Amino acid sequence: MQARREASYRRRGVLALDLHAREWACRDEFFFNAFQALTFNGIKGDYCEFGSHGCVTFRLAYKQSRRLGHRARLWAFDSFAGFPASTDARDEHPKWRTGGMSFAMDQFNSACELAGIPPSEYQVVPGYYEHSLPPLGRDGGPQDICLAYIDCDMYSSTKTVLEFIAPRLKHGMIIAFDDYYCWSATQPSGERLAMRHAFPDDGPWALVPYQNIGWAGASFVVEAKQ
Repeated sequence: MQARREASYRRRGVLALDLHAREWACRDEFFFNAFQALTFNGIKGDYCEFGSHGCVTFRLAYKQSRRLGHRARLWAFDSFAGFPASTDARDEHPKWRTGGMSFAMDQFNSACELAGIPPSEYQVVPGYYEHSLPPLGRDGGPQDICLAYIDCDMYSSTKTVLEFIAPRLKHGMIIAFDDYYCWSATQPSGERLAMRHAFPDDGPWALVPYQNIGWAGASFVVEAKQ
């Protein structure tokens, strides 16, 4: 019995490592392609990441942007305290739990240091979005965004982020949603629903499908309709 349990633990451990490696590889490929496209097409600006748990995608964005000669300044927006408590039914999902996915800011900065990201190359904006984004207003930084990576999971958080991005939209930028295909038995994907509300058919911007990101994510190129 003990031997069977140990073998089961080993199999689960190998599977977890394999899944982690696959997720890492998918995102690494996305950032390579995205910064290649932005560089090739002359789209300058900053990289803004909304949800930086583990500093995983942040590190990949830095690595691939520098590898391809794109000098984007990096911004990390995160509560660093995990998921907020929600009062919106559209946030419902079996994996989104209050306080889940927490990653302290000192851990994030340490991860950046280990990845060789100089402090001068990035800016951290801590706090839940409904508190941290409004003070920046329309005129606060970042003003010029080339790639927005949205890993908010929840509808309400994504909605707040897209409202912040709205006056900063520009032709040619890329918007990526890490959890675009994360729906539940009762709700559509919160990120996809928030995107649909932020980009109505009669609005001035069109979202052109760009690349999927693993099994859960999707990205779009922003185009001015006129």
